[in-house]
Amino acid sequence: MRDELFLRGQKVPMTKEVVRALALERLVLPGAAHLIDVGAGTGSVALEAALRFPKLNVTAIERNPVALELIAENRQRLGCNNVAVIAGIAPLPLADKADAIFIGGSGGHLTDLIDWALMMLNPGGRLVMTFILLNNLNDALSHLDRLAHSQTFAISQLDCVQLQLSTLTPLGSGHYFKPNNPTYLISCHKEPRNVRAS
Repeated sequence: MRDELFLRGQKVPMTKEVVRALALERLVLPGAAHLIDVGAGTGSVALEAALRFPKLNVTAIERNPVALELIAENRQRLGCNNVAVIAGIAPLPLADKADAIFIGGSGGHLTDLIDWALMMLNPGGRLVMTFILLNNLNDALSHLDRLAHSQTFAISQLDCVQLQLSTLTPLGSGHYFKPNNPTYLISCHKEPRNVRAS
């Protein structure tokens, strides 16, 4: 979906089109029953997933009141009745586990969010996270590595890519490619084995 299809606020982050496309691909949503979008912002990931997969139940979690208004407006405009919006700060208790979880904003609780996400995922589920800050990227990779080596969770297919996009932009009588900030995308798979027996 084009970014222009979403209503946007000046101070509300949005996962951009190209990053969103890769994130949705890595979430492996065909056949999934439930997606959780943490730090949903404008709701672009949750809403595009809901439109692509009408049978998918989507839970969008967001704490910013301005962003919550935007999600509600975008959900209504796009007719996404399969998206439930929760005003709150994750990690938080939810009734249903998920087959896929996307973390687009951590609010300073990144390692707690990763632990919560892996607990909330059904065996075989996918976790995808995006960052623009290097320290968040490093913290996430280090924490996932610690979890894997401690055998707290069985994690496989751990992957990380950097996306560096540039957009054709007018300049005087010509054009140039205006660079955007790099975005880092981590994805991993929760194996059927869960917590090690003590």
